[in-house]
Amino acid sequence: IATTTAMVTGFVCFELYKVMQNKKLEDYKNAFANLALPFFAFSEPIAAPKRTFGSFDWTLWSRIDLDMGDISLEKFLAHFKTLNLEVSMISCGVSILYSSFMTTKKKLAERLPMKMSDLVQLIAKIEIAPKQKYLVLEVCCTDEDDEDIETPYVRYKFR
Repeated sequence: IATTTAMVTGFVCFELYKVMQNKKLEDYKNAFANLALPFFAFSEPIAAPKRTFGSFDWTLWSRIDLDMGDISLEKFLAHFKTLNLEVSMISCGVSILYSSFMTTKKKLAERLPMKMSDLVQLIAKIEIAPKQKYLVLEVCCTDEDDEDIETPYVRYKFR
């Protein structure tokens, strides 16, 4: 185990040197090692696929940062309308906070004026720590043509 650990640590250190030197993606290597065989293989990583909506390019490593304070669900939805997106669903963890296709008018009327942090605590039953500043939300959207638009996750700063 000590030999394997030392080898992996060495590979990681080599790659960290490249990060510190701002090397191009082609200069990095993925390593696969099997000491029982002995087999060592190296490959070049590929870039994450890019997605585009309007002028917004993103990858699976991207996120949408919203720093708007603890706003209501209604204002949260309105923000996405300014981006020409219609929100069809908002989830936090495994809980659906809002959905355009499931929410009854009564539930919608209750939830629209609620602050996002209160909505998460009520629906998702997540306790928000006193020092916690962010919520991670998954937002599903559609465009003007009612086509589903993939979006990165939303890191919502409420404090």
